[in-house]
Amino acid sequence: MIDEIETQPWHKTTAQVLRELGTDPQKGLTAAQVQQRVAEFGPNKLNEGKAISPLALFAEQFTDFIVLTLIAAAIVSGFLGEWLDATAIVGIVILNAILGFVQEYRAERALAALKQLAAPTAQIMRDGELQSIPSVDLVPGDLILLRSGDLVPADARLIDAYILKVEEAALTGESSSVEKSPIESLDAETTIADRVNMAHAGTVVVQGRGRAVVTSTGMKTELGRIAGLVEQIQEEETPLQKRLDQVGRFIVYLTIVIVAIIFVFGILRGDNPVEMFLVAVSLAVAAVPEGLAAVVTIALALGMRRMVRRHALIRRLPAVETLGAATIICSDKTGTLTENELTVREVVLPDRVLTVTGEGFSTVGEFRLNDQPIRPEEDAHLQLALSIGALCNTSELQALDDTHFRVIGDPTEGALLIAAKKAGLDAEQIHDYNFVTELPFDATRKRMTTIYERTVETFEGGIEPVAFVKGAPDTVIPLCTQIRNNGKTVALAPAMRAELLKTNARLAAQARRLLAVAYRRLDSTDDLTVGSVERDLVFVGLIGMIDPPRAEAKAAVAQALRAGIHVAMITGDHLETALAVARDLNISTSDANGALTGAQLERLTQKELEARVLDTHVYARVSPEDKLRIVRALKARDQIVAMTGDGVNDAPALKEAQIGIAMGINGTDVAKEASDMVLLDDNFASIVGAVQEGRAIFDNIRKFIHFVLSHNIGEVLAMFVATMVGLPLPLLPIQILWINLVTDSLPARALGVEQAEPG
Repeated sequence: MIDEIETQPWHKTTAQVLRELGTDPQKGLTAAQVQQRVAEFGPNKLNEGKAISPLALFAEQFTDFIVLTLIAAAIVSGFLGEWLDATAIVGIVILNAILGFVQEYRAERALAALKQLAAPTAQIMRDGELQSIPSVDLVPGDLILLRSGDLVPADARLIDAYILKVEEAALTGESSSVEKSPIESLDAETTIADRVNMAHAGTVVVQGRGRAVVTSTGMKTELGRIAGLVEQIQEEETPLQKRLDQVGRFIVYLTIVIVAIIFVFGILRGDNPVEMFLVAVSLAVAAVPEGLAAVVTIALALGMRRMVRRHALIRRLPAVETLGAATIICSDKTGTLTENELTVREVVLPDRVLTVTGEGFSTVGEFRLNDQPIRPEEDAHLQLALSIGALCNTSELQALDDTHFRVIGDPTEGALLIAAKKAGLDAEQIHDYNFVTELPFDATRKRMTTIYERTVETFEGGIEPVAFVKGAPDTVIPLCTQIRNNGKTVALAPAMRAELLKTNARLAAQARRLLAVAYRRLDSTDDLTVGSVERDLVFVGLIGMIDPPRAEAKAAVAQALRAGIHVAMITGDHLETALAVARDLNISTSDANGALTGAQLERLTQKELEARVLDTHVYARVSPEDKLRIVRALKARDQIVAMTGDGVNDAPALKEAQIGIAMGINGTDVAKEASDMVLLDDNFASIVGAVQEGRAIFDNIRKFIHFVLSHNIGEVLAMFVATMVGLPLPLLPIQILWINLVTDSLPARALGVEQAEPG
């Protein structure tokens, strides 16, 4: 049974799902069934990554080649009795380790350890009784109840739903909430983002309620599958670590060659072999640039502190420089480049189109006609359209301050409430009606209706009940027989109907989420069925909204491009939406070229993807596996990839990229744990500041290495030439060590904290 359950596609018919899971749709599982499945499936939780102990973190500081070389040098010095040399080198190595440990430990402490993403409790039906249990105790086949505000505790197949909407951005990248419906079946190949009859672990119910049967728990959920991808990815050395390793090996090998020559020539000259061996080894120990590791660590630590002031928390010291070396930033769209707050942009009335300014859930903004501000309170038709949007609504606004609000409920409805407030419609005006009933939204009708009775005269006279309708234009406009125009209600001519549908298609191509608003006066409230109410409607207007780009994101993208860093958008959202945002931000200027969808990616081999990846700027409707393929293709083309993201679906790619950048405010814990850097303000522009710091640090490290190499090579060559011409050694090993400590370390530290060069 366990193998059958794990491999099932569960977006099939409800009857099939219930039969295969052995669940009673009214009573749920029995106690005996639960006990058996607990033994089979285990707890409903994700595998937690092994926590890095402080001791292990400290031990990691001693793994670089140059540090290991210094440790070997200290051991040899001690063996030869050069205790001053050995003590000095050990002191430098320990200082370097302490600096690195302190910075990385602080960063780890700043992030909470990987938290369980599942809901803490779940409302279930077992043995016919409603129970509240810890979500960790759920098993496949459990009957769960979902309500607005709940975190979905496991993957589940919907049995029934009432105006159910789920926010899936963390899992799929979809910018708006998804309407869920227990439709009978979907194609077996249906993607996660389009499985409207499924609710997935880690997503949030924003509206309505429903019942569902659990199909997968723990690591078998879609969330668990992504966590498994993260576990499979191996840590890689950063570009800085690779370069320092190369430099360290070059210095050591060059030193070995030179001291070997000195030793051989000394023997040929007749010097005592034992003495020459001691001189050669001592010279090799002294010639190693013992200050290199410490100065690099100090430069990175200071850079880390500066980055925190610029809202970027670095979790691993080498990542400071890696960001500066990045050649491409692969950015998630929702919440990273955009606000993740739907905003009304247009109100399309029969005789004019009004544009709306402002961003997110803020009432700061204005209504414009032909780029000129208007007074919305003087426009009766606009007031009517926005009133319908606010009355045909089940969400609420919670004030954060005078102009900013939090939406309780569906973000789309929240955007309508904000637009009404922006137009000066206060709560008394909007709710000057007596609510009668509601015909809730469903995925088949794609619209909802509310019925009110107004206590004063309506806009057409009288006090009859009135139905307000909002929904997808292609389902509302066909039900309209009249149109409100110039203060009058007239018949909706076929030409006008065609023009409205054309406008709807034009705005939809610009990635607008469009709603049509209409109304109908009712004779009575005796028959309030869908068929009797939703007919002969009066069309009022179209309302277009979008998740707008962050105000500072466009400038940040432009800065990145000027700095030679390419930007690619990788999102789970629809292609049209992604292209519209990409055009706004100048990431891409074309509609088709330079863009790929998840379906197109699946048809490409990895080699074909590698051939196209540098010319592709927008990826839409992609899965976590697609993101991994994209990052790997870029790395195969010798790109240093910085991947930004906030959702669970971003975690595998964040870990695979040379530097993963998670969002600190809206980012999930899984994304933060997979990242190298966390943006404390979720601001794409902060990446540009961090890149500037990273490039300055790399430049300083390069200056220091040039300084040290020229200094140490000069010393060793002086020894080499003296030996070759038969002169006594000009410097003793302890003298070389002293010169290195005095003339290398202090100037090098100054070079390590130098300000960035112009440009």
